[in-house]
This record gives sequence, C-alpha cells and structure tokens, in this order.
Amino acid sequence: MRGKQTKTQHIILGIMMAVASVVPLLGGSSVFAAQMQPRSLTLQSVGSVGGSTPGGVVNHAFDFTVPSTTTNIGSIKFEYCDAASGTCNTPTGLSASGVSYGDDTGSGATGFTIGNGGDAPAPTANTVYITRPTPANPTGAAIHITLNGVQNPSTANYTFYVRITTYSASDGTGAVDDGTVTAATANPIDFTGYMPETLVFCTGTTVDATCQTVTAGTIDFGVFSPTATTTATSEFAASTNGLSGYVVTVEGATLTNGSNSIAAMTTPATPTIGKSEFGMNVVANTTLAFGADVSPAADAGDYTGDATAPFATDGTFTFDDTSVQTVASSTGPSAGQKYTASYMVNVAGNQLAGTYTTTLTYICTPTY
Repeated sequence: MRGKQTKTQHIILGIMMAVASVVPLLGGSSVFAAQMQPRSLTLQSVGSVGGSTPGGVVNHAFDFTVPSTTTNIGSIKFEYCDAASGTCNTPTGLSASGVSYGDDTGSGATGFTIGNGGDAPAPTANTVYITRPTPANPTGAAIHITLNGVQNPSTANYTFYVRITTYSASDGTGAVDDGTVTAATANPIDFTGYMPETLVFCTGTTVDATCQTVTAGTIDFGVFSPTATTTATSEFAASTNGLSGYVVTVEGATLTNGSNSIAAMTTPATPTIGKSEFGMNVVANTTLAFGADVSPAADAGDYTGDATAPFATDGTFTFDDTSVQTVASSTGPSAGQKYTASYMVNVAGNQLAGTYTTTLTYICTPTY
C-alpha cells in the first residue's frame, strides 16, 4: 500500500507542477505595440538638391497607417538609426537637429509641432519628436507627415532606417504603434551637354515648321489672263536661338521673258486686273482666298517671328526687284514657325506672249 500511495502522490505532484507552469502565462499582462502597415519614407528634393543626395539637406516625407484607431495619439517619435532593430547608432553624417515641421495630411495628423523640450524632447542629431498639447483620436488611419531640413547621411549608396513610434501622451510616453521605414542615399547622376548657336531655315513649295518635311520644286503659275488675277504660294520656315532673333530677306528679278517683263509692284497696292504687275506678301489674303498667316502665330514667348511691313497686310502686294527686302523677322529666340509667301500676277491685254520666269532667293540671318 505504501508503494502505491507514493506513486499516486508523485502523479498528483506532477499535475500541480504542470498547472503552476501554465497559470503565469494565462495571467500575464505584456503589451506589444501594433505594426504600422503600410508605411514608407520618401526623400524629397529641395531646390537643386536631390532627395537622395549624400549629405544633402532635404525633406523627409513619412506615410504610414496606424492600426490602433481607437487610441489617442499625443506625440510621435522618428528615430534615425543605422539598423532596423537593436542598438540605434546615428547614421554617419545624418543630422535631424535643425528640422522644421512640414506639411501633414490625414485626420489623425493635425495639430503637431516639433518638440521643444517641453511636452516632448527637442530634436537631436537622430531623433525627432512631434507633439500636440491635446492628444486626439486618429479618426483616419492614414497619416502623412513631412520633416523639412533633414541632412542625409554623408555616405553614398548608404541605407538607413527610421523607427517610428506613436505615443498616447504628448511627452513621448505610452507607446501605441510602431514601424520601421528605410531609405538610401545615392550618387547623383550628372549630365552635361552643349547647345550651339543654331539656325534652322528651309524653303520649298511646302515645308513644315521644323523643316523636317520639305517639298522642293518649281512654282507654276499656269496660264496668265488679262481678265483674272493669277496666284501661287511657296513656304519657308525658320527658328533660331539667337538672342536678337532673325531676319528673312528676299531678292531677285521680276518675271521676264527675254527682254520682256511683268512690272514689279515697287509701291504696295491691291491687285488691278488688266494691269501688268507682280507682287507678293506673307499673310492670308481674304479677298483672293489664298495664302496664310505665320503658324504657329507669334506669341512673344516660344514663337517670336512674324511677317514684316509692307508684306504683312491682307490683300496688299509689293515687290522691289532693285533691292533686298525684309519679309519676316523675329524679336528674339524662336521655335520653328512656317511662313506662306503669296505671289500675285496680273497682265495687261498687250503683254507679249511667252513663258515668264524668275528665281527668288530667301536668306535668313540670325543675330546672336
């Protein structure tokens, strides 16, 4: 009986020990902060300083979602470390001591300022607290906060970490949620290229404004008549980066057939049917329904070229075969514009028969 009793006692004792080992686990009160998810850190450029520039003073934008939306948030800590967990060493060259509060969005993010040693500690080289005097419930879980003026780590291609913790109190106590974000510095890629003095100019029966498409050929007036005005067009285009723009001139003789010619309109005038005359302009002609204005139109911005007097008046034509004439110009650098040169011929009933020809030369001169 004694041996049986001893065995029974051992069994009871074993059960009691097992129960004793379970009770502390069931009654424990350890609290673990919930993980923010999703969360990110964006390095934002400031002026010409790229966001990931080693040693650059830039803005750090944090986006995170807090899971504990029923607990007040009074302060938030941003701790810059060289590792995601464990001992937190300040990344080499990083300084957050001079930060200022940037923008914030999200219903749970408003009302914060940088800690100043009162409710929450002032910024140090690697730790920034933001605080608000009255903790509030984050009715919206998504939060965006920007810290301006953070100096990145000085080492290129260096990964660093920021441990974010929310607190229920304004003084940085009462941890609620946390999460770690990461970013890296990177060598900037420098580019260089030289823009030389440029002029793009072309002429043809048709062209486009950038001179990529040019159709060259002879302008054929067809058959002249003393009872109707004959018309034709050609096109030219120009662009330059010259500070003073460009000037387009034309020169050449009037239409001739041996010793016979059609008189040039040295004085600007409207066409007269039955009179021998040859003239041109560089605008749309409403009454005769031909020609076109410069395209794109001059806007004093990217496009500064336009037709010049006396070639810029609708329905008025002129041509002086004794001089070089300016037909268009720009007031400064200009992107490509297309001009339409409109030619007009009238002949008198006694104009001698034959084929009348001429060659006109357009010259574009930029001034740098």
